[in-house]
Amino acid sequence: MRRLIFIQVVCAMLIAAGTAHAQETEPGYGQTDVQPKPRPAPAPPAGAVQLDHVVAAIGTNVILQSDVFEEMRFAALEPLQVVAGENTPDRALRRLIDRTLILEQMKQQQLAVTTPEEQVTKALDELRRQIPACRKYHCETDQGWEEFLHVENLTPGIVRQRWSQRMAILRFIDLRFRAGIRVSSDQIAAYYRKTLLPALAKEHEPAPPLAEVSSRIQEILLQQQVSGLFQDWLSSLRDEGNVRIVDPAYSADLDAQSQESAQ
Repeated sequence: MRRLIFIQVVCAMLIAAGTAHAQETEPGYGQTDVQPKPRPAPAPPAGAVQLDHVVAAIGTNVILQSDVFEEMRFAALEPLQVVAGENTPDRALRRLIDRTLILEQMKQQQLAVTTPEEQVTKALDELRRQIPACRKYHCETDQGWEEFLHVENLTPGIVRQRWSQRMAILRFIDLRFRAGIRVSSDQIAAYYRKTLLPALAKEHEPAPPLAEVSSRIQEILLQQQVSGLFQDWLSSLRDEGNVRIVDPAYSADLDAQSQESAQ
């Protein structure tokens, strides 16, 4: 299975600017043209909570706290890719940063960042049949699909937009990294002996002949090589992409993830 890179990053810059209009005093005898000091901004009420704010900046793009929460909700569409226990805010932010960097590269190369509507419709029809949680909602029907998305706090429109972008990203990754990769028959045979056969034996499953599974093994090995090249490329983009974590609550978590990836 291709590595899924989980929809669209909201690029809206929040700028707080407080202004005060000073009143001029009319100069006269014994007076100078003095402007009074601007009044200080009132303090926020006790117990006030900041609902949304910038958590990261990538070049001229920003990621808001609300974007992170939305990214976490989108994990419901890929339950096998994003495990529930690992769907944390810091991991969601990492996915958003990576997607922003990839989209910027695509735009610089003047590549499409969306997918034709008919292809998106076909992909979503398949997705509606594959999500385990969709069964009880009968997502094969439009009403059931909308009910499922409503429960997950998503809308059909934003899901279609995200899936269109996601498909474009996957196409870009495939074209950029898969070209030129070759898997030899020796590599396929080695994987069959050293990986597949022991795994089947552990599950007490019969082993199919190598000829029947060679094409699948070739695909797995291709994806492994693509994944390795892709992760190296992403690491270089993060280093060069002027990524700044604005919210200190995320900094330590992302640093820990970077150390895990390097090991």
